[in-house]
Amino acid sequence: MVKLYDGGVYLVHGNEIVPENESEKVQAIAGREVKKAEAKKGTIAYSIMEAHNTSSDMENLKIKFDAMASHDITFVGIIQTAKASGMEKFPIPYVLTNCHNSLCAVGGTINEDDHMFGLSAAKKYGGIYVPPHIAVIHQYMREMHAGCGKMILGSDSHTRYGALGTMAIGEGGGELVKQLLCDTYDVKYPGVVAIYLTGKPAPYVGPQDIALAIIGAVFKNGYVKNKVMEFVGPGVASMPTDYRNGVDVMTTETTCLSSVWRTDEDTKAFLSLHGRGDEYKELNPADIAYYDGCVYVDLSTIKPMIALPFHPSNTYEIDELNANLGDILREVEKEAEHVGSGRASYTLTDKIADGKLQVQQGVIAGCAGGNYTNVVEAANVLRGRNCGNGEFSLAVYPSSQPVFIDLARKGVISDLMEAGAIIRTAFCGPCFGAGDTPCNNGLSIRHTTRNFPNREGSKPGNGQMSAVALMDARSIAATAANGGVLTSAEKFDCWGDVPEYKFDNTVYNNRVYYGFHKGDDSKELVYGPNIKDWPEMSPLTDNILLKVCSKIMDPVTTTDELIPSGETSSYRSNPLGLAEFTLSRRDPEYVGRSKEVDKIEKVRVSTGNVLEAEPELAKIYEVIRTLPGQADIREADTEIGSMVYAVKPGDGSAREQAASCQRVIGGLANITKEYATKRYRSNVMNWGMIPFQMKEEPDFEVGDYIFVPGIRKALDGDMQDIQAFVIKNGKMEEISLYITDMTPEERQIVKAGCLINYNRNRKNA
Repeated sequence: MVKLYDGGVYLVHGNEIVPENESEKVQAIAGREVKKAEAKKGTIAYSIMEAHNTSSDMENLKIKFDAMASHDITFVGIIQTAKASGMEKFPIPYVLTNCHNSLCAVGGTINEDDHMFGLSAAKKYGGIYVPPHIAVIHQYMREMHAGCGKMILGSDSHTRYGALGTMAIGEGGGELVKQLLCDTYDVKYPGVVAIYLTGKPAPYVGPQDIALAIIGAVFKNGYVKNKVMEFVGPGVASMPTDYRNGVDVMTTETTCLSSVWRTDEDTKAFLSLHGRGDEYKELNPADIAYYDGCVYVDLSTIKPMIALPFHPSNTYEIDELNANLGDILREVEKEAEHVGSGRASYTLTDKIADGKLQVQQGVIAGCAGGNYTNVVEAANVLRGRNCGNGEFSLAVYPSSQPVFIDLARKGVISDLMEAGAIIRTAFCGPCFGAGDTPCNNGLSIRHTTRNFPNREGSKPGNGQMSAVALMDARSIAATAANGGVLTSAEKFDCWGDVPEYKFDNTVYNNRVYYGFHKGDDSKELVYGPNIKDWPEMSPLTDNILLKVCSKIMDPVTTTDELIPSGETSSYRSNPLGLAEFTLSRRDPEYVGRSKEVDKIEKVRVSTGNVLEAEPELAKIYEVIRTLPGQADIREADTEIGSMVYAVKPGDGSAREQAASCQRVIGGLANITKEYATKRYRSNVMNWGMIPFQMKEEPDFEVGDYIFVPGIRKALDGDMQDIQAFVIKNGKMEEISLYITDMTPEERQIVKAGCLINYNRNRKNA
């Protein structure tokens, strides 16, 4: 059972939940007056954020982190940005892992060139470099850096180490650049929601089952959006820390800001096992702590779960799905029609045979699925059984070489291999569409973090489409043992025999480059031919003219739709090369439209002859000049950019390229009803685009223009009613835009045209 409380709650003595509207009960228990403002300080999250806040204002935080982490899709761009901004060394431990572009199999030399760039940056600036196949980013950080009371920032959305008492946040690269420049992470104090756990999971229930049950309850209503999820209650102790890690990493799919768990002796044992017992301290809420909401989870009621395509919140109990296969799968097929957009088809009901669902592939991988406990439990069900010699296949990716080594020493790997499973190295590919791509029209069940469209390698534009459902490793192994027929782990009785894990860091000592505090400025960065500098971007002018280049009316637009993951990641170090893929799987005409606008803007900057570059603008300016105060407006002084309208963009990845790819080909603004995540909105601002919102339905179409007068002045105000004008067919219609809170620094970044310009301006001031 997962229950959401309607309002705030008090947690008393760590085990009694009292709704806010029954506060007199709290007073009676405490024997004194209890003030809500004081009780808010009783959360674990408050104490950690207070310790890392460099301002005296807890309502407007300025955070400095203890460490950072990036992988090989993001670290090149981050280092290039920081270098262009004047960075001279890494001021805190910065871990550069190589777990996304690990397979240097396509694109010539470019993936390995990125890796060599990362190693050279670690040597020059004093970083920590983890070579390909050694560990996935989040497992390495759990093993080597997370600790109780710490804060860690990562350029991957699944940066979550809450089960180790670490508040970790996944953000776009711009926020990491700020830390590299010794600036701060600025955010309003977030709400904190208690995730109250009671009971104990059944032996056949795994961490993914618990996570999916929570995600299904909170995602669609935004219950924890941009808040901190704080796991408390007696149920925490029912799970070992390795298991808790598997639940915690999935909190990203709720759209929360961060997470943190109460800690105990098992947390201490995990840290001690990894040679970091001194990083332990007991973290518990105060005797009376106030939370802005509460998710009550009775772990004993959770059943094996499945998240059907195309989102982790599309959840069902496996038994419920199997009992209603036709009805439920037909609903997914309707969504598939939308995803395919007439360019590709996808079906599920044709996979029903004799009332059972036949699956084509299983994958257990990465920071969520490749944990030691999950792999052992998968072997427990497959030992002495097999995956069959039909269409179903199973791949298992241990999350790090130390995990792999211990699994091998214990014979777990040979048990899996004998059953027909393919064992691979630590790699995040199956999670973002660059590994184990299933067959066309295939269904893959995966213990990974996401099942968004295209994250399995689909190319709808080429008529190729498959899909992913998320499940726990236990039920995936049960399905494998049943020849690929979808099977709940509850059907087997083999769980819980998990031998004690033995961590051996020899491979880290031999292969990881530890360079923190050892930077050598005389070292040169090693560039490959695909690694390019960021192009120049214009500062914001007083007035702007936006051309609508895409209009997306889907309820939610993921970052994978804004910029595809998968094979396109080979171009992450080449801003203009990657930008060619922007919106390619959602609006293939967008890039061409935006680049035409960018040509006009480049002419404006270089010569001012805008009308020569685009004669149709003469008519647009004729209309603009009829506005009060605009009779003398000069085309040369008005920045021109493309604009994307989306109802709710940015769910998913922290990759800043979802915004930077728009910017480098002419993007100047987004207009939305709301932003799906803080991290995407931050990326928009860090790349100099304006994060507009509007309450009304958009009465404009692709090809229309929107004129926004006095935008720089508006950024100095409260931004709640920004006058704008839609211009089409020689007519003009006024609309009202607004921008939610921006820090003073964010306003200056947008005015400067991007974070790089802002930092250069500061350096030259």
